[in-house]
Amino acid sequence: MAITRMTLDEIKARPSKRDRARIKATTEDDIRRHMIEDGEDPDAELREEDIISPWYIRKRLGMSQQQFADTLGIPIATLRNWEQNRVMMEPATIALMRILAHEPKAALRALRRRAA
Repeated sequence: MAITRMTLDEIKARPSKRDRARIKATTEDDIRRHMIEDGEDPDAELREEDIISPWYIRKRLGMSQQQFADTLGIPIATLRNWEQNRVMMEPATIALMRILAHEPKAALRALRRRAA
């Protein structure tokens, strides 16, 4: 894929790919129906271990952004982008966050770097 360089004004002038009117028209009943269609229980309580937010997991582990980024082996800027929802996490990253949420001790043990 070719890289296209654009100015901020050019980016802002492009039409949005989101149908904002449709999003605004979405009702709670629509959301509930979508959850059921996706196999989720809309009445289920949200459990702490179901939260896969990198920010939440990092805070629960008591780590700074730098410590968490170093543990994951990623640039701190990448972690900040995930935490601020600027960039979506890849499916493999989501899986890692689930593991960290459910089995933090085992995940941290597996991520620990061994001395060469």
